[in-house]
Amino acid sequence: MPKTEPNCLIRFGVFEVDPRTGELRSKGSRVKLQDQPLQILLALLEKPGEVVTREELRAKLWPTDTFVDFDHGLNAAVKRLRDALDDSAESPHFIETLPRRGYRFISTIVADTMNPEQHWSLPKKWVLPLAVAVLALIALAVLAMDIGGQRSRFFSRSFAQPQIHSLAVLPLTNMSGDPEQEYFADGMTEELITELSQIGSLRVISRTSVMRYKGEKKKPLAQIGRELNVDAEMEGSVLRAGNRVRIAAHMIYAPTDENVMAETYERDLGDVLKLQSEVAQAIAQQVRIQLTPEQQARLHSAPVVNPRAYEAYLKGRFYIDETQAAIRQAQSYFEEAVREDPSFALAYVGLADCYLVLGEFRWMPPQDANRHASEAVHKALQLDESLGEAHSTLGDLNWRYDWDWQAAEREFRHAIDLSPNNVEGHGALVWYLAWSGRRDAALAEVQKIRTLDPADPFTSLNESGVYYHQRDYKSLIEASQRWVITNPNAWSGHYYLAVGYEGSGQREQAVPEYQRSVDLSQRDSDATAGLAHVYATMGKRAEAEKILGDLLRQSKTTYVSPYMIAAIYSGLGQNDKAFEFLEKAYQEKSPDIPYFIKADLRIDTLRSDPRFEDLLRRIGLPQ
Repeated sequence: MPKTEPNCLIRFGVFEVDPRTGELRSKGSRVKLQDQPLQILLALLEKPGEVVTREELRAKLWPTDTFVDFDHGLNAAVKRLRDALDDSAESPHFIETLPRRGYRFISTIVADTMNPEQHWSLPKKWVLPLAVAVLALIALAVLAMDIGGQRSRFFSRSFAQPQIHSLAVLPLTNMSGDPEQEYFADGMTEELITELSQIGSLRVISRTSVMRYKGEKKKPLAQIGRELNVDAEMEGSVLRAGNRVRIAAHMIYAPTDENVMAETYERDLGDVLKLQSEVAQAIAQQVRIQLTPEQQARLHSAPVVNPRAYEAYLKGRFYIDETQAAIRQAQSYFEEAVREDPSFALAYVGLADCYLVLGEFRWMPPQDANRHASEAVHKALQLDESLGEAHSTLGDLNWRYDWDWQAAEREFRHAIDLSPNNVEGHGALVWYLAWSGRRDAALAEVQKIRTLDPADPFTSLNESGVYYHQRDYKSLIEASQRWVITNPNAWSGHYYLAVGYEGSGQREQAVPEYQRSVDLSQRDSDATAGLAHVYATMGKRAEAEKILGDLLRQSKTTYVSPYMIAAIYSGLGQNDKAFEFLEKAYQEKSPDIPYFIKADLRIDTLRSDPRFEDLLRRIGLPQ
């Protein structure tokens, strides 16, 4: 085939390309094609029938000083070109792939020299009137006749744009080739989801649901869209080379598998927060979401961060888990992050979360946990008052440690206002609403979590929390059974199932579930106290007293919650000792006091005692 000239209109199949204007048309209608795919097409058309190597395309599209994941960028651009031409890599009509070498244009082309004088044309003064007349006649014909529903289809389709109200950000691929960098790719995915979660009018699927697609055999994006019930998905890759970071993002409209965005973003690692904001803003613009002034301000205010601090922060988020060892590991990374960059607000939030969990699971004395967590979260808010995660953490501290119920709810709701798609924020509000007796409102929040996180296994656990605080033991058993089926090694499910059995009078069934929760939690004192209590109520005092003795001896060397010891004494009928340890829990402001005292069946024998009413009064709870 002859080579084309730059002043030729090039035709092939039903397509034609005008190199001067950069337009691709199909049957006279313009086909949307971005610059990189167009440049690849023109390069192939310049040498029809010949191989255009990948290196030639690299030189044409990406100068040598451009930092880029070339293979991913070229493959994505060729895919977009094939989509525009309705071509296939497996059965090509136009573009043939030569593995590891390049591409070749294989269709017959016709090149017309574009000399206006050689073509008959209307006088210019007739063009506009004639065009208007023709369009008017077409419009009148369509309006007058609706043959076969053509009018409806014309107006519903002609100028339709994809309506995107929900989005899933799929796990970014680690392009470094270094498995040790997986934490970086996963962290960037999570942080990008967090950034987008601030946009209230866009439903963004949470990390838990999207991460299940990491590492499995590639599914079609349209199928993933159906599984997650979203309008669009963003997939891409992240490459870190030294102190440079590049994200390649490709977004499709799920119902039609239509490409709606394909861009690359690159910055220094210190500007990675700005990079994430740029991607979020681009997505918001692409899906035509109207951002509020506050959202715009937050997305434009991303600060510079020390690269070493950010790397430590991502490691902290990657390693954080429900085990004490994991929390301690994450804590060390967050401490490293704030040492490297004392102005990095998110690192302080991570550190506060670690202390919060260490206190709530009784792995640290509550006074220490509260002091360290409070210092960290208030530092974070001094640096950035708009962090929804920080307000959610502060809400937990207000509730469990400061016993300031109004402040707690205010912070939980403000956190959701700032980050409406944040599942953790909604989860924290679920438990608070359940504790405060608002069952319907709590279950409504559970339903919101389901829409944001369809695959979230914690939904059943959230339901268990609602039913626990409502003392609805039948529903607690049902929800906890669902949680245990999907997460058999999570001790919390067995614990709540045991409470459900005990509360409904099925003590024999409760014992093995309590035992399982004790074993899986490495003898958590809450689970242990539950086992001792059910033994005591079954008349197995020796077993209960042995557990009690073990905890009392343990308390001489490590922290043991006095509330849990009080719960066992209550089961044994030793009310004076129970109140003695409840008073110790009150004096140390144990987070167990507000959380358990309203619904805990283990202390039911104390509720009619005037000392219990006095305790409620001092805590600030209704009698």
